[in-house]
Amino acid sequence: MSRRPIYDGRIVHLGLETAQLPNGRTVELEIIRHPGAAAVVPWHDDNSITLVHQYRHAGGGMHHEVPAGVLEAGEDPQACAARELAEEAQLGGTLTRLGAIHTTPGFTDELIHLFLATDLRVVDGQPDPDECLDVVRLPVDEVLAMIRRGEITDAKTICALHLALGHRD
Repeated sequence: MSRRPIYDGRIVHLGLETAQLPNGRTVELEIIRHPGAAAVVPWHDDNSITLVHQYRHAGGGMHHEVPAGVLEAGEDPQACAARELAEEAQLGGTLTRLGAIHTTPGFTDELIHLFLATDLRVVDGQPDPDECLDVVRLPVDEVLAMIRRGEITDAKTICALHLALGHRD
């Protein structure tokens, strides 16, 4: 495989890669390399969930999401999940790994590690300077209804919540 860099940013690295397909054909693909991320479902004892209502320029405005963030170089995904939970939701807790998802494997290698946080407690934390968000706490049933109504469209949030529901059952 060869790679010709097109753009190297703070988070994403876009390049043209020559790849050999399983059928033997060689193709050139536009591929975004990403360091990976972690996301966490903060599940309270009263069956409510903390979400962040966060501005996403690329997504066209405000989005309800689980706390999440990009892995720092060499960072363990669980440590990233704990860091993001504290920074974005001012919460700490016991983390349980739920799995991982490839966001869009057709053009990026981004892998998001998903966690469930229980035994929640308030901790000190501040969002990053480039984040604009509000913390909201909603009943699980309301979050599921928001997904069904198309009010929550963030894939990592939908996947993480459904995995958390399966884990809690």
